[in-house]
Amino acid sequence: MIKISDLLLEHQLDDGKAVFDDVYNADDPRGYFEELGSLDYVIPHHGQQMFRSVLAAQAEQRSEEPSQVLDVCCSYGVNAALLKCDLTLSELENHYRDSDNTNVAVDELADADRAFYARHSLPDAPTVAGLDIAANAVDYAEQVGLLDQAFAENLEAAPPSLELTEHIENTDLVTVTGGIGYVTATTFERIFESAGEVKPWLAAFALRRYSYNDIADALAQHGFVTERLIGTTFPQRSFASDEEREFTLEHLESAGLDTAGREDDGWFHTEFYLSRPAAEAAETPLSELLGEPQTGIQLQELSSSPV
Repeated sequence: MIKISDLLLEHQLDDGKAVFDDVYNADDPRGYFEELGSLDYVIPHHGQQMFRSVLAAQAEQRSEEPSQVLDVCCSYGVNAALLKCDLTLSELENHYRDSDNTNVAVDELADADRAFYARHSLPDAPTVAGLDIAANAVDYAEQVGLLDQAFAENLEAAPPSLELTEHIENTDLVTVTGGIGYVTATTFERIFESAGEVKPWLAAFALRRYSYNDIADALAQHGFVTERLIGTTFPQRSFASDEEREFTLEHLESAGLDTAGREDDGWFHTEFYLSRPAAEAAETPLSELLGEPQTGIQLQELSSSPV
């Protein structure tokens, strides 16, 4: 089996960031967890905590239980697993590295996964749909029950299908952890152009190396305010190569961003953004909305102005 690490210098985005195409669209998630696990890919853990907090806060503010999530760049449904099951990211990684699962056929693994996720399913779990251009990955996630609906569509290239549009109309929360940079404001503009009368919120983690301004500006055209968590960042994964690290540090330093204790330590770091209709943002600032922080997350002063 060819390792992604052997191909890093041949597979780089124009911005220097490593591409993991070989594991993002395989027939099952084992390679994904092997490769990204080796790089300490932890952002889904932070997504689990923050997205659960946002869903609970949205339910309280709207006096109803949010029922539908659309996860953008969902891959194999990792965020869905962490929202719908009583599982941690470490437990997911261990599941796919378990000797009972490493050498079985894909169909056998899918059968085992259906039973595994059913055992760990939460009774009050939200409905989670996934959007990703990786058709094999989303198909697998839907097969094993992680995604309630799977959409293998590229909104950078075309508007959403009728089926996806109908789903967006009833979506409460749009989420994204590792996708900013692969998708741009175009994807989110097309999502929110399709939204129903009650607009969904967008909860997003974005690498510090990518500006979020275009997305915030696009949503502002739809009456949204974007708030950014200030004073804390969330590690995504360790750098995959010296080239990736050097490119990132040079870019951040040229932008005047302090990398001490973050990228200097060998990790990509993200910032958290929440976009909501202006009236809802004005009613309850993000600092009040999230309430007590989850374990491992320190909430600091927040900015309520578009970034």
